[in-house]
Amino acid sequence: MDKLLIEGGVRLHGEAAISGAKNAALPLLCAALLTREPVTFTNVPQLNDIGTLLKILAQMGVQVERDAAANRVTLDASGLDNPVAPYELVKTMRASILVLGPLVARLGEARVSLPGGCAIGARPVDQHIKGLQAMGAEVRVEHGYVHASVPRLKGARLFTDMVTVTGTENLMMAACLADGETIIENAAREPEVVDLANCLVSMGARITGAGTDVIRIRGVERLSGTTHRIMPDRIETGTYLCAAAATGGEIRLTNTSSCYLDAVLDKLMDAGCEVTPERDAIRLKAPARLTAVSIRTSPYPAFPTDMQAQFMAINCVAEGAAMIRETIFENRFMHAVELQRLGADIRIDGNTAVVQGVARLEGATVMATDLRASASLVIAGLVAEGETVIERIYHLDRGYERLEDKLAALGAQVRRLD
Repeated sequence: MDKLLIEGGVRLHGEAAISGAKNAALPLLCAALLTREPVTFTNVPQLNDIGTLLKILAQMGVQVERDAAANRVTLDASGLDNPVAPYELVKTMRASILVLGPLVARLGEARVSLPGGCAIGARPVDQHIKGLQAMGAEVRVEHGYVHASVPRLKGARLFTDMVTVTGTENLMMAACLADGETIIENAAREPEVVDLANCLVSMGARITGAGTDVIRIRGVERLSGTTHRIMPDRIETGTYLCAAAATGGEIRLTNTSSCYLDAVLDKLMDAGCEVTPERDAIRLKAPARLTAVSIRTSPYPAFPTDMQAQFMAINCVAEGAAMIRETIFENRFMHAVELQRLGADIRIDGNTAVVQGVARLEGATVMATDLRASASLVIAGLVAEGETVIERIYHLDRGYERLEDKLAALGAQVRRLD
């Protein structure tokens, strides 16, 4: 497996372009299953998860045209004939459950393996199943697969027991071709949900309320093709901002927007950074040393769980102590042990971590445990004295496009080892 070698102690400076959002691209690609007409997506990031999903779609009978150089993908699902997502493809990616709703809505049946992915805690699919059942589908789980069938879904009033992004997306897509009106209450409000809704509307869907906790969908007989540009990746943006902040650097990120990142930018400013939003760009200038900031993760628009690990990393070298409370996933502090190997002072008590900033970190060999944990180790490695080797970086390749190239362009001493 590949590893990442980082020589720490270099201030990041310069300019880097942000890629399209992984968490928006995955449901958007699944939305192409809802129509017989071609759908083209631009600003598609070149990530392992994207490649995995395209393989899943191709084996279902979807024609896939991918122009990696142009970051463009065109999907033609007119030949969709195999509503099965097999375990051997699904096991590496939890987001693959997003094919369930579109398949049931379009073909009236689906057989989707229970998904795998990062080991950051339980992310059950019961809300997806409960919603489809309320819309008239017969759903059963057997031998590790979700089996769903229905002649045609019926509009229904759905209330999710917990805020779930993929659950909201799955049910919203399914409702687009259902008979009648569907109302999703306690819906996720994330920008990626809004991006999906905008694309579906351009395909002919009738959706209102996306971005609020109540989404209404009036089903239509069919959807058409469209061309849609995927939104910028707000988590990639936040990760590079944290890397610059931790190293005392000054960077400008392009092809992104500050409007999705209020909670993150507020905390970076609390830490002492100068943050300047521009049109489609963000500038950050870090102080000589950061001030520790406490965070509590919650669903959007509050502080995102996907930025928790990165802020733990910058708090490791900040002045003072900070408390981090993780309220979304019960097993998302695994990176703390690896940060401790670099010299971090972190104490864990249940879903709370107390981080006491130290004067310096020292390079060591560490192991990535999930996607965002990997990012926290990269940030820590950038400020640690000496060499840091990060193992199992296939996690990074799932969510960060050309990470080492972008960091190198910002002055970092980083390279991939086979």
